[in-house]
Amino acid sequence: MNGDIRILLLLCIPLLGSFLCYGLGRGEETAAGSLRVRLRDLLFVAVCGACFGLSLWLAVAADGGAEVSLRVAKVCGKGMSFTVDGFRGLYLVLSSFAWFMTALFSMDYMRREHRRNRYYFFVLFTMAATLGVFLSADLYTTFLFFEAMSLASYVWVAQEETEDALRASKTYLAVAVIGGLVMLMGLFLLEHLAGTLTISELYEACRGVTDRNLLYAAGGCLLFGFGAKAGCFPLHIWLPKAHPVAPAPASALLSGILTKSGIFGVLVLVGQIFRHDADFGLVVLWLGTATMVIGALQALFSTDIKHTLACSSVSQIGFVLVGAGAAGILGEDNALAVRGTILHMVNHSLFKLILFQIAGVVVLNLGVRGLNEIRGFGRGKKLFGFGFLTGALGIAGVPLFSGYVSKTLLHEALVECYRLTGNGMYRGLEWIFLLSGGCTLAYMLKLFVVLFVRKPSREVLAAERKSAAKRGRRGGAFAGGYLGICGGIAIAVPSVLIPLLGVFAGRLMDGIADRAQGFAGGVSPEHAVSYYAWGNLKGSLISIALGILVYFLIVRPATERRTEDGEIVYVNRWPSWLDLENLLYRPLLLTILPFLGAAFARVFDKLVDGLVRLLKKTLLRPVYAEKSGSLSESVCNLLGHILNGGAAVLNATVRRKRPIPYRYVERVNRAREDLGESVKLVSRSLSYGLLAFCLGLILLLVYLIVCL
Repeated sequence: MNGDIRILLLLCIPLLGSFLCYGLGRGEETAAGSLRVRLRDLLFVAVCGACFGLSLWLAVAADGGAEVSLRVAKVCGKGMSFTVDGFRGLYLVLSSFAWFMTALFSMDYMRREHRRNRYYFFVLFTMAATLGVFLSADLYTTFLFFEAMSLASYVWVAQEETEDALRASKTYLAVAVIGGLVMLMGLFLLEHLAGTLTISELYEACRGVTDRNLLYAAGGCLLFGFGAKAGCFPLHIWLPKAHPVAPAPASALLSGILTKSGIFGVLVLVGQIFRHDADFGLVVLWLGTATMVIGALQALFSTDIKHTLACSSVSQIGFVLVGAGAAGILGEDNALAVRGTILHMVNHSLFKLILFQIAGVVVLNLGVRGLNEIRGFGRGKKLFGFGFLTGALGIAGVPLFSGYVSKTLLHEALVECYRLTGNGMYRGLEWIFLLSGGCTLAYMLKLFVVLFVRKPSREVLAAERKSAAKRGRRGGAFAGGYLGICGGIAIAVPSVLIPLLGVFAGRLMDGIADRAQGFAGGVSPEHAVSYYAWGNLKGSLISIALGILVYFLIVRPATERRTEDGEIVYVNRWPSWLDLENLLYRPLLLTILPFLGAAFARVFDKLVDGLVRLLKKTLLRPVYAEKSGSLSESVCNLLGHILNGGAAVLNATVRRKRPIPYRYVERVNRAREDLGESVKLVSRSLSYGLLAFCLGLILLLVYLIVCL
């Protein structure tokens, strides 16, 4: 092992902390106020805070020009390599910051939950794996930590142990495992073609690959695996199912950080392996467009706050992928696309960190997620309203908020695609982009109206009475009794960052892009972008106008229904049969493919058996006529004689008044005959030959191990 020991510390601190937290809280699940439980909760927050501080230290060191890397040889065969550069340092800081904020929020949210020990253990274990992904210097190391992250975060989805949670966790795990296996196949192909998996060497190595079709096959496998984790269409099916059932802090991390580990791999593909490759970029662009549109449509019609935010995550990942695809199409003029992609990654991490914690506050107080049950909850709650508005306005791309900056860059990248190629398709994609941005505003406006405008529901009124009683007993409570101090800090701090980044975009966001763009093959633009010039503001204003029209002309008529009492209720109009998992994947993977596989195997087996019988009766008939019987038939006859002899000996030697009835001997004879027929059928089948071949290989291996 040689390199910077701080990287090893950053990986080991959360890993060690997971075991310490589990040991402290073991056996104390029911005693929420016990000393050991309090120490466990404090240790959980301290570990996340320590990782945040260490990540800042590493990022500042790398930004100052110091070489921050680590090589651990002879681990998992090929060894593991880690490094910190501008982009990696950015996501180290952002990931550990998100973990720190959700750790604070978990102090309030998880207090009433069961299996808290398990939750804390796997949250810290997943943190170590996720940081390993962003630190990885080669794709082999990326794969190892990527799979560890997927398996550990599976427990987040299954945490509640309800029927929906267990079903969603199975879907999540299936997508993760299948994606990982396909990714591994792509890594094998890529190393064979390029001779290296080191990320910094891939661009030069892949430029010299002559077999481009095979390189595209490797890239397709890698895109499948990374896209599955990112939530890219058509492998996005896990995301709208997993987020609603997971605890709110886990949902914030799943959406804000873990999906970005998939985008990390997509950026390696677009920025290193297929840098300036317009064909590969076009594939990513179309996948991103489909993801962007489908997620937005589902969010428009959803009547569950966490499901709406989950579908929103799918859509926003589509925006990021559109930027990544445009970077490939624009070639050396990809500055706007690369910078917009990276900045929207950062923005989305912050947006969902806030919004899922806002949804967690609702669930914490009401225990429900449906829009009809949470109506009016936000009334009179200043911190709650501030957090929601900053997240909603930011994700909708409203000027003076950080989302406006990244969406402006992505929009201008699509305009550049049209100017560079003259292809009218990109003009159409530009309008789809603007309409999808309008849909974002529409579904966030729907949530705002539900939480802050509608008359409070019975559940909200009951929660208000409970909070009032709590304030009366304690003589006052932070945030009106609906949120603790730690949870308030977790919402307030990232909420302040969003308008701050938007107002000072020229310094803060451009500085972030300057440091991180090299990882994705980007270069600095020829001149600074004037974000608040009329040409850039016009696109945002068009998107906002479209969003208002979509809300009043589509969302309200489709989702709202007035009852006989004059009360407005929300109805989910999204067709249930459009669930891609139930419509295609489950029937295909659990029914159709197993049936076709079994049918093919049976037909192939019968075909080979028929061919063997035909040969025995025609070309090989003289040979089989001379044979007295096969080995299997001889063994069968021997077993039959043993059975008959055993029955005779038993009759002669056992002292009984009556001998064994003859009918038992008849049964033995019939069993012998049936055994003989079965052995004949088996010995003539292809399966018998394969089994015999495998048995021979096993015996050969045993001989080699024992005798050599």
